[in-house]
Amino acid sequence: MTDLARTEAILRDIIAYPTVSTEPNLALIEHMAALLEDAGARCDIYRDATGAKANLFATIGPERSGGVVLSGHSDVVPVTDQAWTSDPFHLVESDDLLYGRGTCDMKGFIACALAMAPHYAALDLRRPVHFCFTHDEETGCLGAQALVPELRKREAQPSVAIVGEPTEMRIIEGHKGCCEYTTTFHGLEGHGSGPDRGVNAVGYAVRYVTRLMELAEELKTRAPRGSRFDPPWTSVNVGRLSGGVAHNVIPGLAELEWEMRPVQAGDMEFVKEAMAGYVRDTLLPAMRAVHPGARIDTEVIGEVVGLEPMDDNAAKELVAALTGQNGADVVPFGTEAGLFQEMGMSVVVCGPGSIHQAHKPDEYVARSELARCLEMLTGLGGTLAA
Repeated sequence: MTDLARTEAILRDIIAYPTVSTEPNLALIEHMAALLEDAGARCDIYRDATGAKANLFATIGPERSGGVVLSGHSDVVPVTDQAWTSDPFHLVESDDLLYGRGTCDMKGFIACALAMAPHYAALDLRRPVHFCFTHDEETGCLGAQALVPELRKREAQPSVAIVGEPTEMRIIEGHKGCCEYTTTFHGLEGHGSGPDRGVNAVGYAVRYVTRLMELAEELKTRAPRGSRFDPPWTSVNVGRLSGGVAHNVIPGLAELEWEMRPVQAGDMEFVKEAMAGYVRDTLLPAMRAVHPGARIDTEVIGEVVGLEPMDDNAAKELVAALTGQNGADVVPFGTEAGLFQEMGMSVVVCGPGSIHQAHKPDEYVARSELARCLEMLTGLGGTLAA
């Protein structure tokens, strides 16, 4: 069986696990650990507090520092209300395109890495290769944030990480951060005929959103000089606002989901401080003048740092040598890469598939992209054995 055929077989198996972020991923993690153990890897599974979700960290090669991490997330986004033309959790092939939820984002890369495990085990590696597969990347990189403290405890520290998000195998050396929040407005219900007797939670949520949008415009003026990002500034997005029960009822509860993608750490603090001040000095006094128990709560879903382009980046040099590419790009979407960079690793993002296919119905990855990824990973084995 060729490496590509083995990769496709593995991809077919792991796509069949419907690891939507709201669902457990433990069965898939255990399946992947079994494949790696069969190849001779040493595996550690780190479960979350529920026991239903887990991260996997596995090693092939010597127990020493300086290894390379192949990183991917096991969770996928929902398929609810998407118009798929086939079962999203059954791999379908057509014209050398492989369709299924997660084929592109990012089980295609994971399948490539798993397919290469026996190849790495057969080599006399001088430096180890690590496999890092996490849960809940799509909902704030929760798995990776929990795993990083565990990895810091290890005596042997990796020095390089390749995060296999879909980049069409381009080398990505930088991306924005991703900060996600849920803000809940607790007002006072009442009859719609007497709006002054209640505290309209939806109304105050709208005022909150309005202030966010004003800050979004201000952030455009704070774009760093020479920023390579598109757009070059920190962006703010309002994803969902819900509340109310009927036309004639003052809504007592509203919930707002929003995010920002900072190009620099100072922008995150700028927005957070501005919104906290607006809530403290403007919204809450008005709400509590009617109902002293009114409140506004903000839950941090995830605050994930960006990947900062570095002049000295061993990961970029390694992947460039393996792929023959010159130069590297930046992207606006977020990954787990910045978390590994904070650990002191050199990091790039490079994987099969296009981000333009991610999260869409009839998501696919091309066989040619998997073949290019396998070529890179095959070369990696030779580099680690040299």
